Amino acid sequence: MLAEISALLAPLAAAIGYSSYKARQFEQTYPNIGELTDVGGFRMNALHIKRPENADLPALVFIHGASGNLLDQAGAFRAALEGRAEMLFVDRPGHGYSERGGPENAIPSGQADAIATLMEKRGIERAIIVGHSFGGAIAAAFGVRHPEKTAGLLFLAPATHPWPGAIDWYYHVATAPLVGWLFNHVVVVPLGLSRVERGTLNVFRPNSRPSDYIEKTGPSLVLRPRTFRNNAVDFKRLLAYVKEQSPLYSRITAPTVIITGDKDEIVWEHLHSRGLARDIEGSELVTISGVGHKPDYLATDVAIAAMEKIAGASRDLQAAARRAEERLASSLGDQTIAIQPPLMPGALHGI
Repeated sequence: MLAEISALLAPLAAAIGYSSYKARQFEQTYPNIGELTDVGGFRMNALHIKRPENADLPALVFIHGASGNLLDQAGAFRAALEGRAEMLFVDRPGHGYSERGGPENAIPSGQADAIATLMEKRGIERAIIVGHSFGGAIAAAFGVRHPEKTAGLLFLAPATHPWPGAIDWYYHVATAPLVGWLFNHVVVVPLGLSRVERGTLNVFRPNSRPSDYIEKTGPSLVLRPRTFRNNAVDFKRLLAYVKEQSPLYSRITAPTVIITGDKDEIVWEHLHSRGLARDIEGSELVTISGVGHKPDYLATDVAIAAMEKIAGASRDLQAAARRAEERLASSLGDQTIAIQPPLMPGALHGI
């Protein structure tokens, strides 16, 4: 009997050992470039670019989406904005190198509060809050809960409103008692590594993914067991959260711009982006034809023009969007990698 049990447990122990080894390898490949700060019971990680002497923009706080970390938004904006503004690229609670903290951090309002505390610790009184994808729900919560700290809001392909459908199956498995622990420690790494290439291509579809995107943004960090579970919990809580909280968006008074692509198959723009434009009085919706879920990379110039407009400059964002469309039209490729379909039409899903 003991031999039979050992024969069963040995492959399981080997798989757990492999996942632990790969998790350490991911961290060696993508070491922390930020700094951990105590925000009251747990530490948040962020890359803080201090205010330059000749800054012409307010402070900027960047919030990444699901399955991501601060490297994603830093890769899109850091170089383009260097010397123009104080910048804070955050790892959301439980993502990247940030600790998770308490149960309040499983929903966007708790993560928004943690970012507000981090800003205080870093000496940032007010900022333009930039949220991509899942980070859009957190940016919206920030605008509702911390208006005194909100110089403006910039939403990039945001996930902010209720949607029909479901989330991918593995998020349910990852959060299940016991089975979830085994799944996260045994299955996630080999399954996830086999999907990173296709997943990142899908996030950019129908546009081309930058050739160095994986190398620079560390998507494999989400495959670490604890991080993957945190990501899954975030996903599972999001639908109920936005059903309850989206009616509060009408309270937002900060200058607001929403930038979205009309080919976004990850987060439907007609539900989320148009919903925000409807709910936030005075906001401006900028829809870029032919763009998918990554306007932060594909239309960085439009996003920066939006920051300038929020800060008070005169900018024609609709004209900027048309110029971006012209630039991108020639680069649209016919990718042959198949999309991993959501469980139901309109489902919100990630890598």
